Amino acid sequence: MTAAPVIRHAVRTDLAEVAALAAEHAAYERAAPPATDLEDRLAEALFGTRQPWLRCLVAELSGGELAGYATCATAFDTWQGREYLHLDCLYLRAEHRGLGLGALLVEAVIAEGKALGVAEMQWNTPDWNAGAIRFYDRFGATRKDKKRFTLALEPSGRN
Repeated sequence: MTAAPVIRHAVRTDLAEVAALAAEHAAYERAAPPATDLEDRLAEALFGTRQPWLRCLVAELSGGELAGYATCATAFDTWQGREYLHLDCLYLRAEHRGLGLGALLVEAVIAEGKALGVAEMQWNTPDWNAGAIRFYDRFGATRKDKKRFTLALEPSGRN
């Protein structure tokens, strides 16, 4: 019998694979590819400060392969006057979907939020991603119809 997958915090040696997963995730969501130095940027956000602001959880299979990841960070809700946990990314490679790993990652992110003392978690998913929407509905999440906008503030050469 194979050992059960493990959900754990990412360590530095995971970052090359997390960056590769992020590139797959961006392609899946029809987005621009991540920054070419993403591994270094993740290292700084996760390990480069005394109080890291980014959290990264990985789903590790029994052979050591990473099947997916979730990243989250606190943000501030002005209308509520409190912090919340923003689930920035949740991604599983296609061959590992439908096995319960996504639920384990979401539960681990929820546990992060509870440990941080925040009362709410928020996230986005593309409106065409019906599978993700059904998945999030099963958690009892509610939707808010909004459009997400981005505006580049740096010269295009920095990624």
